[in-house]
Order: sequence, then structure tokens, then C-alpha cells
Amino acid sequence: MRHAPTITVAIVYHSGYGHTERQAQAVAQGATSVPGTIVRLLATAEAQMDLLALDAADAIIFGTPTYMGGPSAAFKAFMEASSKVWADSLRWRDKLAAGFTSSQCMNGDKLNTLMSLAIFAAQHGMQWVGLDLYGGWNSRTGGPEDLNRLGSWLGAMAQCDADLSAEQAPPQSDLRTAEHLGRRVALLARQWAAGRRLQELPEGVLASR
Repeated sequence: MRHAPTITVAIVYHSGYGHTERQAQAVAQGATSVPGTIVRLLATAEAQMDLLALDAADAIIFGTPTYMGGPSAAFKAFMEASSKVWADSLRWRDKLAAGFTSSQCMNGDKLNTLMSLAIFAAQHGMQWVGLDLYGGWNSRTGGPEDLNRLGSWLGAMAQCDADLSAEQAPPQSDLRTAEHLGRRVALLARQWAAGRRLQELPEGVLASR
């Protein structure tokens, strides 16, 4: 019996006050729950110093707080540093990509941040993975404990009250939503890697199966 391929999921994030870091950890927990998954959790400063480390990943999940309606300056610095990878024959071409973000306001224009991340991934030739959860907290029977309570499909969102520390926020529903995203990306990365492995088989081997 052929074993499923081992896959690597890199999570590159910036966190100003620790809230987005907790979201990143939840994404990592979800990805780790998929057997055969190696997870690399990298702050942007670390990733920016070692862009080559991301070349070996099957999927890269990007995370940043939403500041003033867009990615943080630290995450933007990572994005701009990655232009070396982009200029070098799109080295991240056909890797899977996904994103997550947090802000203190319920809306906070987080969608604009996720759109920036998706465009960033598209420029690198990556394949974007969205969130496959029905929107929560949209009826009288729903509530803040629902998964995807903020109704986001481009990526995972979290809302953190300004007067709560990273030990208290994001709420568990937002962390479980981030965990779901990490698991989804890892599962799809396994399928992606398995399909690539079949494609690389010598001619005639696949036909003989």
C-alpha cells in the first residue's frame, strides 16, 4: 500500500500584541492534526531572513493583524522582501496559499487585508484556499460561539476587543475557525502532493495500474 506523502505547511505571520500569534498557533494546531504534516511557524522577521526555507513548503499560510484597513507594516516588509523570490522565476508557483487576520473592530475592514494577501499569493503564482464554512451567528438561534461567526470565506477572521490581552482574545470561536482553516489547507496539500507525485511517474506506469 502506498503511503500518503509527507507535506510541509509553513505559517508566516506578524503579531503586534500577541492576538494574531494566537490565531497563528490555532492554524498550526489544525494543520498538525492531519497525519504526515510538518508545520513551520515563522514570524515575519524570521521568514524574511530565510526566504529559502519557504521553498520547501507545499503550502504557505499568511497571517497579519489588520491595521488601518490593511496588513501591518511588518508584514508588508515581508511581502516586499519576497519580491526576490518572485523575480527568481516565481519560485513559489503552484504552492497552496491561505490567509488569516485579526482586528479590534467587528468589521475593521479585515476583508481588505485578506484581499491583499490573496493578490500577493496570486502574484507569486500560488493557488489560494478559502474557508469552506457556512457563515455563523446569522440567525436568532446562532451566537458568538459559532464557527465563522464573522462570515468570512476568503480566509479566517478574528476580532479582539481592544482592552483584552492575548491571553483573553481572540475568542474560542475565532480560534476554532482558524484551526479549521489550517486543517483544510493541510488536507488539500496532501491531495495536491499526491497528485503531483502521480504526475511525475514514468510514462506507462500509471496506465498499467
